[in-house]
Amino acid sequence: MVRILYVEDNDDNIYMLQTRLERQGFDVLIARDGASCIEIANAEHPDLILMDLGLPVMDGWEAARRLKSDDATRHIPVIALSAHAMSTDRTQALEAGCDDYDVKPVELARLLRKIRALLPPEGAP
Repeated sequence: MVRILYVEDNDDNIYMLQTRLERQGFDVLIARDGASCIEIANAEHPDLILMDLGLPVMDGWEAARRLKSDDATRHIPVIALSAHAMSTDRTQALEAGCDDYDVKPVELARLLRKIRALLPPEGAP
């Protein structure tokens, strides 16, 4: 089963997206800040990370930079999620090491296409 680490600090967003992804056949792990994301990514080796950018403790940009600078986690695809839809936000996320970017509120069909594009074909449900 494909494991996705969803990094989000808003309980409503967690409930909504976690439920929808699990219905699609994904196993979803949760981190509530960037520091926890790095710990969980190193311990659990998820197949993909969905990263909110505005996080407590360590923001998503810094967490992405750290993940991508570490040999143990650099291979994990990261999709940034943000309520900010400005082109500069997308650019900053990609410069921090994120592999893709999507806006909130999440449009599930669009996000699933992005997830499946970053996973090996045999891995995506």
